[in-house]
Amino acid sequence: MDRNANVHEPESVTVAPDENDTMERFGKAVSRHVARTVVGQQEVVERVLIALLTGGHLLLEGVPGIAKTLLVHSVAHAISLQFKRVQFTIDLLPSDIVGGEVLDQGTGAFRIHEGPVFTNLLLADEINRASPKVQSALLEAMQERRVSIGDVTYDLPTPFVVIATQNPVEQAGTFELPEAQLDRFLLRHRLTYPSPEDEAEIVRRSAALKLRHRGEGAVPMSAFDMIENEGQLQLADLTRAMQDVQQIHVSDVFVRDCVELVNLTRNDERIELGCSPRAAIALVTAARARAMLHGRKYVIPEDIFALAEDALLHRMRLRYEALAQGLRPESVLRDILDRLT
Repeated sequence: MDRNANVHEPESVTVAPDENDTMERFGKAVSRHVARTVVGQQEVVERVLIALLTGGHLLLEGVPGIAKTLLVHSVAHAISLQFKRVQFTIDLLPSDIVGGEVLDQGTGAFRIHEGPVFTNLLLADEINRASPKVQSALLEAMQERRVSIGDVTYDLPTPFVVIATQNPVEQAGTFELPEAQLDRFLLRHRLTYPSPEDEAEIVRRSAALKLRHRGEGAVPMSAFDMIENEGQLQLADLTRAMQDVQQIHVSDVFVRDCVELVNLTRNDERIELGCSPRAAIALVTAARARAMLHGRKYVIPEDIFALAEDALLHRMRLRYEALAQGLRPESVLRDILDRLT
């Protein structure tokens, strides 16, 4: 496949210029809101929007201090979503995530205490610091959008999206996410350091922060204090945008390319564990959202190349022999992409 090939809009799809503008408006509105707090990171904002527009879950991986948590906070406020954050630690219990039955001292009966999972956007901060027992508590919620408390199953609010973060550097006191849970994430995006220009702007904004007064005391403001509580967009705007994504045209050729790419990961001698069928589904699903954010009513091959690493890398594992030769999953996947025709 030539990622630079001329791709024309399918004849069965007609798009007016003002319709394209409407399609892009949602993403641009969120990006403008986030840019007031977060410098740069446009690609990460796009990945968060893809997760929201498709109802998929997102894993953000990066070193501390590059605004992972701040960015998710900003997006949640931009769309006025119900937002909750859980700081994952070694002593966290499953009931701290999904909730549990609590004895009411007044009536002597048990009542349900809903955990933080009952929200629209759940930020699982440093998810790999929790024990596997706690990590597995999210599996049912992420896959089925429901949780079981006692003998009763409860539906979660709609939409429900999990955005998890993890630090790839610190390994002490962490638990690697099992393949079954990694497969539940639509995308895993790796954040990098900001450019020197963006980092200079970050420092300038930090130096311009004032004091936040409370009574006679005061504390220095942080970037979180600069997040505007009320965004211009509402839940209904997100729902309409999700409906627009469902109308994005996906050709049979595009589907075949995604399936071929996934099958190549299963038949490569350097790869011990190839991608599951969820990988092809994730590629098509994310490509439709990316197309809408770029003002298109159809997907193009460029969407595959732009999303392949985020959709596939966390679903494949190299053989020991390949790792011993110094190969990295990124280079193997790039090689497979070059073979895709």
